[in-house]
Amino acid sequence: MEKIMQYEIINTPNAPQAIGTYSQAVKVDNTVYLSGQIPLIPDTMTLHTGNITAQIRQVFDNLRAVAQAAGGDLANIVKLNVFLTNLDHFAFVNEIMAEYFQPPYPARAAVGVAALPKGAVVEMDAILVL
Repeated sequence: MEKIMQYEIINTPNAPQAIGTYSQAVKVDNTVYLSGQIPLIPDTMTLHTGNITAQIRQVFDNLRAVAQAAGGDLANIVKLNVFLTNLDHFAFVNEIMAEYFQPPYPARAAVGVAALPKGAVVEMDAILVL
């Protein structure tokens, strides 16, 4: 018997709109692939101008909004990828992540990059399972 995948595009006004040729998230069956989020403020589509911790919080808030639009929340994230233009900020990611997540924590990777869209200093994408 052939299984047919359920494929759905996730979009919410509570997170920044896509700034390129991609969707905020794609849901396939019970797995949701969240596109990268930078610290854009959804209402203005401008980068958060606060310190690094405020920017990390904005990214988690953006990810949460997309996760909720898909029918889940941050607790459903099984894999988180973090991209930083300065790996010295990694300790801040750990600190803020502890405010948004409870054990068991998702699998995670942190990667240092030369640049991010719109001059952002942090970006994260995720996979969640509903």
